[in-house]
Amino acid sequence: MNAPELLLPAGSLRHLRAAFDFGADAVYAGQPRYSLRARNNEFRLEQLAQGIAEAHARGKKLFVTSNLIAHNDKVRTYLRDLAPVVELRPDALIMADAGLIMLVREEMERGRWPEIPIHLSVQANTTNWAAVKFWQRAGVSRIILSRELSLDEVAQIRDACPDVELEVFVHGALCIAYSGRCLLSGYFNRRDPNQGTCTNACRWSYTTHAAQPTETGDVQPVTAGGGCGSGCGSDAPDPQPLGTEFDWAREQADAEARPATTGDGRRHPLADRVWLLQESQRPGELMPIMEDEHGTYILNSRDLRAVEYVERLVRIGVDSLKIEGRTKSVYYVARTAQVYRRAIDDAVAGRPFNPELLRELEGLASRGYTSGLLERRPAQDYQNYLSGHSAPTRAQYVGDVIGVRADGWAEVETKNRFAVGDRLEVIHPAGNRTLTLSAMQDGNGQPIEVAAGNPLRVWVPLGAPADGALLARLV
Repeated sequence: MNAPELLLPAGSLRHLRAAFDFGADAVYAGQPRYSLRARNNEFRLEQLAQGIAEAHARGKKLFVTSNLIAHNDKVRTYLRDLAPVVELRPDALIMADAGLIMLVREEMERGRWPEIPIHLSVQANTTNWAAVKFWQRAGVSRIILSRELSLDEVAQIRDACPDVELEVFVHGALCIAYSGRCLLSGYFNRRDPNQGTCTNACRWSYTTHAAQPTETGDVQPVTAGGGCGSGCGSDAPDPQPLGTEFDWAREQADAEARPATTGDGRRHPLADRVWLLQESQRPGELMPIMEDEHGTYILNSRDLRAVEYVERLVRIGVDSLKIEGRTKSVYYVARTAQVYRRAIDDAVAGRPFNPELLRELEGLASRGYTSGLLERRPAQDYQNYLSGHSAPTRAQYVGDVIGVRADGWAEVETKNRFAVGDRLEVIHPAGNRTLTLSAMQDGNGQPIEVAAGNPLRVWVPLGAPADGALLARLV
């Protein structure tokens, strides 16, 4: 079996270097104005030039992400702003907008721009072999398939389209909308997710309020006294507040035990009533919410993790496995690159899947993991009803090694609290190891017991190799 490319995100040159150090074959980065990462993105023209030069010096690749769905104003400036990027000779352009792809292809076909491969972004929502062939005829050399496809559907597309490169997401955040086409952020803050400014409104905290429809079709919240305002009718039943007779944990466990998303067709009585959502920072602003047999999609999704399916994707013949996360930490980039590199190498060598890789990914902060739609499961498997924030379950990123003395003591720039006696994992391109921290010194060489958090610089005995390592405290 051929090894697929391992493609990592780069929000900065430091992320790029970590990705390559820990096993990535290629990275993707983009200009803030024309990619879907306007924040936490340092890649202007100068940084792109340096990143491309460093990638090529290592024999690696850098793809420039230019995948916004453009409005007229950005179409007007697009070719002007992309021209100096094209002169840098990136290894591909990742694009989603059909009009922009047409304009770029025209520049190349007329000889004004050099030929650079175009990869079709997941934002284009390619879900079938006919669409793949359409884009191939339009001059696209690689299709990044929609996250909404199963493994069997990916295999069918590979069989029908053997002469085009296919790329599949295997790790990272999932959107509650269809491959990123969400309106919540735009509705609340006028920050359009499809222009790169999503505020992740699906992760926010919401409370639920009972409501009743009125005779005119409006929705009124149920008051504390049990009424629902004027127009409900005196005989209208009073809904019970969510929680008095609706147990999320019990209902979720029951749904997960059913063999299909729709279960046995029964619905909880409260699911047919009208409920209102209130976001924690908008008291008094109530929004109606409806639930069908598949669940309620305003809540946030768990994170994608498909490391256990790498071997199947390799057998299918997928050309590139992609990890999401241009706004994530260097620790996230290093850890995911290292784990998925091992999974790819094991698959190609014919070695069985190593469950230890699952445990190592638990060292990353996540909202819980799901394999998404690669395997069909009940809808509750995709949703995280309990929290909107990421949390580690095995290890916490605590610092970066920025220098090592001849005696094996390392200078660490701290990220989170750790202390003498903690079990630390030293994460290094040459291999990881664990140790119990026996001592610590402050910047003046004085013994201390605790590094209280960020930003501090402390010295700890790590031995070798440690230069450039990342440190995680085992939970």
